[in-house]
Amino acid sequence: MTPITRREFVQGAALAPLGLSSFGAMAQETPKAPGDRFDIVVAGGGHNSLVTAAYLAKGGYKVLVLEGRSMVGGGAKTASVTMAGFKDDICSTGHTGIQQNPMLEELKLRDYGLEYLMPDPFFYMPFSDGTSITMWRDFERTAAEFGKFSKKDEAAFRRICAEAAVIAPLRANDMLPPGWGKPMNELMAKVPRAGLWQRRMGMSAWQIIQDNFEDEHVLNFIVSLAFAGPLVDPNYPGTGAMAYTPALLMKAGRPCAKGGAGQLTQSLARCIEAHNGVILLNKGVARLIIENGKCTGVECVDGSSYHADKAVLSTIHIKQLINMAPRELWGQDFIDGVESWKPEEGSIFSANYALKEAPKYNGSQLATAALISPGSEGVLRGAHDVSMNIVNVKDMFLLSECLTVTDPSRAPAGFHTLKLMSCQPYSMKEGPEHWDNIKKDVAAEQLKILRRYAPNLTEDKVLAEFIQSPLDIERMNPAFWRGSVHAGAAGPGQSGAMRPMAGWAQYKMPIPGLYQTGACTAPGGGISGIPGRNAAMVMLKDFGSSIEQVVAMPDSKKS
Repeated sequence: MTPITRREFVQGAALAPLGLSSFGAMAQETPKAPGDRFDIVVAGGGHNSLVTAAYLAKGGYKVLVLEGRSMVGGGAKTASVTMAGFKDDICSTGHTGIQQNPMLEELKLRDYGLEYLMPDPFFYMPFSDGTSITMWRDFERTAAEFGKFSKKDEAAFRRICAEAAVIAPLRANDMLPPGWGKPMNELMAKVPRAGLWQRRMGMSAWQIIQDNFEDEHVLNFIVSLAFAGPLVDPNYPGTGAMAYTPALLMKAGRPCAKGGAGQLTQSLARCIEAHNGVILLNKGVARLIIENGKCTGVECVDGSSYHADKAVLSTIHIKQLINMAPRELWGQDFIDGVESWKPEEGSIFSANYALKEAPKYNGSQLATAALISPGSEGVLRGAHDVSMNIVNVKDMFLLSECLTVTDPSRAPAGFHTLKLMSCQPYSMKEGPEHWDNIKKDVAAEQLKILRRYAPNLTEDKVLAEFIQSPLDIERMNPAFWRGSVHAGAAGPGQSGAMRPMAGWAQYKMPIPGLYQTGACTAPGGGISGIPGRNAAMVMLKDFGSSIEQVVAMPDSKKS
């Protein structure tokens, strides 16, 4: 494979996906005479739109997916951006949230090359005093890690895991479109001490963590986990559920796709093509085609157009989608919702490295994923500074992922990949363009912090690097508007029935014939596939079918 340069990646030119199937090669070519009429035209090739497209293609609909970049995947991509032969995850890495989604089995993605590996241990946090906390897949072994520092904290860990199981019925609606499940008061009736849980969910994560744990090592570990996923300040009211992150992780672990996170989206692409779907790359959508008040197709940047006899499905960010049709068609309520949409306060700053050897924490410990923290107070200071658009390199919380420890196929024999991430603001007082001036310095500071805990990672062990600031992340994919890897903030005003806005949370847009999926829709960002499956449920119902009928259909794959 021809090495992909950093410049090619940022510009989206000639970026071939990495995988074991033929899809990476064949998708670079335009299929012969695909025609311009389909049942469903899908604008955007992120993982959620691919999930929806896969269900529809399996259901016998003629599906076209248009991807504006030279690789499908959105937030789940793998490419050689450091050196040839190294498979670097560009956006997502661990895929915890998708493991409970039945789509993995319903679409039989293993048949299309998707295999998840289960690192064990799956999280490790070294401390400056030489001690550490490790999360193993074995519950008793993990509980004992907390007991090393405090028997009270071990008991608290056991308690929050048991409590998380008790409130599981409250999550029964997660796998359904908003409004499809049972009323919350009916679900709450099944939960003992429901009033207490309502109070806890309205509290801040940090309040709950402080109420339950005492030792600073443990406080540091729990608050770091709470912050690492959603990138929301654990001091904010309404973040109480984040305090239960360790319990959720004990259930699912932190799976990684063998061969790279992009194998998820590559397997979905293979599934779509196997069911006679068509995928075209470098086909950015510029405009929605409206006929008699209905969305009937799209026009691409290159002037080509494609017509949909049944529906158009978008995964374009709503901030951009609204400009693709006359404003009067959207309605003032929708326009108000888009104009008031807020980005996440924190974005991702990441650096990928090709290494001669893996980091060895505290001198000898290898880890697939390590949490490097400035202490519980430092995590909270760093989160606050992000909300104030301040780049704080002193109180950086780092997620260090060396996935080759679990998956050696991601690098040449004996070598390793490393992805080092911190949470940083998109905007600064100097403007987001200032990231181009400081990103190398911030990356150097990240490495400096990491080396305090992994001193073997000297400069001669680093073969190549690829740095992405929050601004670079937006440049890479317009769906990451203002660097929001989850498409936008996920507070009460932009969650559930408010995502993307009240009245439009069921994956239908104000323009008839137009549906929406992706991180702008419920339940939000991250690699869960839930918005994609939910959108498929809504569309299939509107077409007179159901997801259960599609799953039960005998496979009509290409021979």
